[in-house]
Amino acid sequence: MEWLQSFDFLWNGILSIGWQQVVMYVIGALLIYLALAKNFEPALLMPMGFGAILVNLPLSGVLDQTMAGVGEVKGIVQWLYEVGIEASEALPLLLFVGIGAMIDFGPLLSNPKVMLFGGAAQFGIFFTVMLAVVFGFDLRDAASIGIIGAADGPTSILVANIFKSNYLGAIAVAAYSYMALVPIIQPFCIKLVTTKKERCIRMPYNPKSVSRTTRILFPILVTVVAGLIAPASVGLVGLLMFGNLLRECLRLDSLAQTAQSVLANLITIFLGITIAFKMTAENFVTIETLIILVLGLVAFMIDTIGGVLFAKFMNLFLKKDKKINPMIGAAGISAFPMSARVVQKMALKEDNQNHLLMHAVGANVSGQIGSVIAGGIILALVPGML
Repeated sequence: MEWLQSFDFLWNGILSIGWQQVVMYVIGALLIYLALAKNFEPALLMPMGFGAILVNLPLSGVLDQTMAGVGEVKGIVQWLYEVGIEASEALPLLLFVGIGAMIDFGPLLSNPKVMLFGGAAQFGIFFTVMLAVVFGFDLRDAASIGIIGAADGPTSILVANIFKSNYLGAIAVAAYSYMALVPIIQPFCIKLVTTKKERCIRMPYNPKSVSRTTRILFPILVTVVAGLIAPASVGLVGLLMFGNLLRECLRLDSLAQTAQSVLANLITIFLGITIAFKMTAENFVTIETLIILVLGLVAFMIDTIGGVLFAKFMNLFLKKDKKINPMIGAAGISAFPMSARVVQKMALKEDNQNHLLMHAVGANVSGQIGSVIAGGIILALVPGML
C-alpha cells in the first residue's frame, strides 16, 4: 500500500483540476483554433493559446512552486514575465523596434493630411476609459482597458503593466484577439455609418516624391515632438522610430532586416507565451474578464467609427472632386497592415476599379504613431488624476 501511495502524483494532478481550469483549456484551444484553422494572427494567438493551457496545468512547472525535498523552483514562464515585462517592459518595447523597421512612412509623408486619421481613430480609447469607470473599475484598470481600442497589443501590455492592472491577461487577450478579428469587425462598423455611394468614392493616388533626408528626419522629429508632448510615450515612440531609422538610413540594412524578421519573430513568440502567466484560472475566469472583453470591443468599434465619421466631417469642407473615401478613416487604428487591407478589399468589392490601398496605408501607419502617443498621454494623465 505504501508503495502505491508513492505514485499518487499520477492521479493527484487529474483530481485537482477544477471547472475553472477546464474553461481555460477550452479558451486556449479556441485561440489555437482561430490561429491555425482561421489564420487569425497565428503568430500571436497560437503562443497565447498554448500558454493558457500550459500555466493552468496543476502544479505547472512553468510557474514558481515549492517542491518537497527540493525547495523553491523557478518556473520559466513566470521568470520570463517577471524579467521581460514586469521589471522593465522589455518584450513589448523591443517588439516596437521590429515593427518600426517594417513600416514605410512614405505614403504618410507624401500625403500628410492622412495623419489626422491616426488621431481621430483614438477617440474610443478615452470614451472607454470613462465607460470602464462607470462600470466600477479603478481608474488605473479603466485606463488599461481603454487602450485595447488602440488595436495595439504591445502598447496595451505596457500600459496595463505600468499601472499594475489586475487584468493584464484579459486585456492582452482582448487586444490581440480584436487585432486578429479586424477583417470581421471593421467591415461591420464601416457599413454601419457609410452609404454605398460614400464607399465608392475614388481617390487618385499621385504620390509626391519624399526625399531621403525627410525620411531620416521624420522618425527623429516625431520622437522629439512626442517626448515633449507626452514624455511617458518616449519608450514606445522612441523604439518604434529607432527601428524605422534603421530602415531608412540605408547604411544598416543587415540590422534593419534582423530587426523586422529575426528580432520581431523571436519577441512575438516569447511575448505571447509570457503573457499567458496572467491567464491562470483564478485571475482570468471572472465576471470582470467578460466585462473587459465587451468594453474592449466597444473601444475598438468606436475607434473605427470615429475615424470614419472624421473623414465624413472633412468632406463637408472639400470640393466635390477632392472628397475622401470615408473608409480611409477606419484605417487610422494601429492594426497595421490589416486595417489597410480591409479597406482596400471593401473598396474593390464596391467598385473593382477603386484602389485605396496606399491612402489606407498612410492612415494606418499614422494610427501606429497615434496609438503609442495615446498610450503616453494616458500614462501622463492618469497619475495626476488619482
